Amino acid sequence: MRILHVIGTLNPANGGPPEGVRQLGRAYPKIGVELEVVCQNSPDAPFLANLPFPVHAMGERRFGSFGFSPRLWRWVHQNAPRFDGIVMNGLWIFADIAVRDAALSAHVPYLVFAHGALSPWFRQFRLKHIKKTLYWPLQYPPLRDARSVLFTSAAERDQAAQSFRPNHWRSTCVPYGISEPEGDSCAQKGAFFARIPALRDRRFLLFLSRLVPVKSCDLLLSAFARIAGEFPEVDLVMAGPDRVGWMAALQRQSAEEGTADRVHWPGMLTGNLKWGALRSADALILPSHTENFGVVIVESLAAGRPVLISNQVNISPDILADGAGLVDEDTLEGTERLLRRWLTMPQSERDAIADRTRPCFLSRYSMERAAASIKALFSEPH
Repeated sequence: MRILHVIGTLNPANGGPPEGVRQLGRAYPKIGVELEVVCQNSPDAPFLANLPFPVHAMGERRFGSFGFSPRLWRWVHQNAPRFDGIVMNGLWIFADIAVRDAALSAHVPYLVFAHGALSPWFRQFRLKHIKKTLYWPLQYPPLRDARSVLFTSAAERDQAAQSFRPNHWRSTCVPYGISEPEGDSCAQKGAFFARIPALRDRRFLLFLSRLVPVKSCDLLLSAFARIAGEFPEVDLVMAGPDRVGWMAALQRQSAEEGTADRVHWPGMLTGNLKWGALRSADALILPSHTENFGVVIVESLAAGRPVLISNQVNISPDILADGAGLVDEDTLEGTERLLRRWLTMPQSERDAIADRTRPCFLSRYSMERAAASIKALFSEPH
């Protein structure tokens, strides 16, 4: 079977969807699927090098994030007949329209991976919501005519139905996750401590995500400032790309709250640095206001480290059910409770939670299951 994935960008700085495509690229060959990817990055982008599947980089993007591209339109229409199925990753972009038209013309089934883009949380940004409402007549047909719209949890599926009208489409909840992490754990830890030597003999909590408001970075800093005096042996690492120019303001906040010497800003971590940070951390903390899935949460579980997350993370019920971390509200008080509960917990209880992380990952979040689910949807009779 040959499957085409279409995505706006494969840049790892864009978070979960690009990483998800990369992980599927490792999982598909194990079940007899050949993957090709179309993106709108420049062909010479360094993050496209050495990928284990063919990438067709269109390079052309017009009208900002909408990504209008006649070249993409032509390529998808010319090549759609070569594939047994097409997966569109993401919404609110020109590629959705191109994929729908090409797939219907070629009589090739297609799926749409929502990736959290229909979360009603974003309605609080009034101007952006008005813009999306006006665009909905163009966005809705690709959802309505898809073989299925893919969600990573029942919570995401149910929330999506609250965002816009009309909203009639076939929904499928698919398993999602990552492949088993590779590499030498000792070497990975060494690489991370070489990056931040001050942490070599200290406990630290790890934030590992984009530095954007939806991730509650400001609340996390304030919550850490509230408890820092009680736990002088613990630092905080704020790792991630600064895509909206917020880092300077966050660093000023940390200085004003008196924790500048305890908060570390290594930027985006990838490869051995990322896995070294995860394996070395006391726990991962991600108090997001909304989180469709949270690939980094699953990466932390795979690395054997507990997760401290908000109840707005759609997989938080799984974490609670498996005892692989702590969950609280996405508020300043809730984030403070997460920190305080973890740091005051007896070491034996923290070790017990850590022991449950790998079983949680293995039973729920293997990307091989996601690949098999997508293949099964395309194998259904038309």
